[in-house]
Amino acid sequence: MKRTRVYVDTSVIGGCFDKEFAAESRAVVQAAREGRFVLLLSDLMAAEVEAGPPVLQGVLKDLPEGSSERVAISEESERLRDAYLLAKVVGPAHAKDAHHIALATVARADLVVSWNFKHIVHWDKIRGFNAVNLLQGYAAIEIRSPQEVI
Repeated sequence: MKRTRVYVDTSVIGGCFDKEFAAESRAVVQAAREGRFVLLLSDLMAAEVEAGPPVLQGVLKDLPEGSSERVAISEESERLRDAYLLAKVVGPAHAKDAHHIALATVARADLVVSWNFKHIVHWDKIRGFNAVNLLQGYAAIEIRSPQEVI
């Protein structure tokens, strides 16, 4: 059976240390450890984690082999990010949020998981990302919060 490929953004990693979000965030990572999910870990997310408190860097340490895939930033993901910005799905100040969705889309993730309810996990943003995806020849992508997938 094919495992669900889940792109996690930095909010899920940070959520592991937030009282309100810890249980669900840790459950997403644990699902990968148990082989239920394959976590798609992007260069963008890795850079954001590296810039954060050292405790964040330990969340994904020692994931079992096969439980994660690296997603590299590419010209293709940057073009799709720019298409989201041009369509005003999010403003230029939130280009990194758009890039997370672009990276997940280009990598053909089954699902994006985020705690960002303002710029990612919001019904009108999801519609906007998916409208651009379809116009650009990509599939629509599921975007959910950790509590919706655990």
